Amino acid sequence: METICIQHYDSPCGEMILGSFDGKLCLCDWLIERRRQTIDKKIQKKLRAAYREEESGVIAEAVGQLNEYFARKRTVFDIPLLFTGTDFQQHVWSELLKIPYGTTISYGKLAVRIGEPKAVRAVANANGQNPISLFVPCHRVIGSNHTLTGYGGGLPAKKFLLELESPAGLAI
Repeated sequence: METICIQHYDSPCGEMILGSFDGKLCLCDWLIERRRQTIDKKIQKKLRAAYREEESGVIAEAVGQLNEYFARKRTVFDIPLLFTGTDFQQHVWSELLKIPYGTTISYGKLAVRIGEPKAVRAVANANGQNPISLFVPCHRVIGSNHTLTGYGGGLPAKKFLLELESPAGLAI
């Protein structure tokens, strides 16, 4: 069986698990994620691989880039990514990559951007299934009334990330 290298990462807003497979990052998710087991099983099944705590160059680079991000020295990530979702989920996740640092978008506008204006709930669900948080910035998607809505790392982490990315760290 193949191996997905995993390591833990202590971010300023919560503990995360990072995973790499075949030279690409396939996992950067919150340990407190309520769907942790479901997400892990799905990734392992899709890649026909098992988790093993092991170092990898991709994870080492991801940690370096995350540290720069949290120090406000990085606004764009350039780690090779491996999506493990459905075609629809991957379409949504690809669109998330286009949301610039320091900006937000509503689920409705995201649905319009992918050409599925009536699929707001499906877009929100795909957003919630994103296993590569931060690198695929699902935290930048908010409610249409500008409220913070669900986030795998919890709303305090989402608020922290949006404040980190806001000009001069303004409170959100």
